[in-house]
Amino acid sequence: MDALLPPEMAEKAEQIGVAKVAMPVGKTFTLAVLAGAFIALGAIFATTAVAGSTLPFGVTRVLSGTVFSLGLVLVIVGGAELFTGNNLIVMAWASGRVTTAGILRNWSVVFAGNLVGGVGTAVLNFAAGQYKLGGGSVGSTALAIAEAKCSLAPLEAIALGVLCNVLVCLAVWLAFSARTTVDRVAVIVPPIAAFVAAGFEHSIANLYFVPMALLIKHGAPASFWTDIGASAADYPALTVDAFLVSNLLPVTIGNILGGSVLVGLVYWSVYLRAR
Repeated sequence: MDALLPPEMAEKAEQIGVAKVAMPVGKTFTLAVLAGAFIALGAIFATTAVAGSTLPFGVTRVLSGTVFSLGLVLVIVGGAELFTGNNLIVMAWASGRVTTAGILRNWSVVFAGNLVGGVGTAVLNFAAGQYKLGGGSVGSTALAIAEAKCSLAPLEAIALGVLCNVLVCLAVWLAFSARTTVDRVAVIVPPIAAFVAAGFEHSIANLYFVPMALLIKHGAPASFWTDIGASAADYPALTVDAFLVSNLLPVTIGNILGGSVLVGLVYWSVYLRAR
């Protein structure tokens, strides 16, 4: 019952990568939709937990990250396909066990499914009016989060994306060592809490955070704006163009570099290259 050691974890990561690429497209897409929704549920939990917080900044961030880890726990334990975690498929690719076309197909299908799951959850949550809770403080928090994300400079967004997916893929990597569900949860929470607390950028989480805020900005009733003492004009950076250009594209590039190169290829070079 001992946890797997790193050389065994590398072998397991390679085998999982082969299985992921071989999975039928329909099954992959369905599991990717689930993963997008699971990450969105973690984002909803985090937004709600810190809404109206009067705790010190750092404590509030750690709280946000800890509860956000629900998303990756659901992905790993529940079984789903997450684009950022699937960057570790490069370990199987580097060993020649999957093709370049295979890994790119997996990433494309999974990203598309994550998009549907994240945006779909945002639409459902907006329709539920959950953002009105706490006198609108939940919605106000969602708007502030997304405004900051859409205000990033491209290079800054890439760097934040690199740092984020280093931690996300390390969480997935550590989960490869686990023998039990408790093990998996225990190793997932700290890296995920760390990336959120530090303000790093996760492309799939942003497929919920920003669409949700855009829905609030353009669809919330006047009573909501009265409750929070603000208007849609107070969030000028929150636009679809800014989201795509200033956040999603550079963050996705950073996520790929961080997860694939700084985690996947590094561990492959240490444990698998010399076989």
